[in-house]
Amino acid sequence: MFDSYYLIMIKLLQLKGYIMKLFVLIFGAVLVLGSTLIASENTESLFDVKCAICHSKTRPADISKVTAPAMMGVMKHVKMAYPKKEEAVKFIVDYVFEPSKSKALCIAQKIEKFGLMPSQKDNISGRELKEVAGWVFDHFPPKDFSGMKYRQENMLKDQGK
Repeated sequence: MFDSYYLIMIKLLQLKGYIMKLFVLIFGAVLVLGSTLIASENTESLFDVKCAICHSKTRPADISKVTAPAMMGVMKHVKMAYPKKEEAVKFIVDYVFEPSKSKALCIAQKIEKFGLMPSQKDNISGRELKEVAGWVFDHFPPKDFSGMKYRQENMLKDQGK
């Protein structure tokens, strides 16, 4: 009788160990996923505060009030020149802190229209900029974006045609 009680206790302790390991694994996964979602939301908020003042995330409704190219167009050019995220982030950080015509990826007419982007050294830290650069790489341009064609198709959708 004592032997069977002892075996039952050992099995319960083993089961408790498995349950504890499973709990730790699930808790860890939830923690990682939750912090990733929070980080993404925080980075988007950082973009909204630091970048969206000039670079809109969507097609502007009133083009006459646009002060800089929309992020979807900017990132289309960045990804054409730097398709790998690490290279693109490095370029963005360098350009945002030290912009120059020789580094610019946009067409010359955009610089004529908007001027050269001013340095953002005093506006955003290097750590923040790396986060934002990675976030814009992951979120822009939309999959169906192709420049003017995208704008014309969506304007027709907006007009119900």
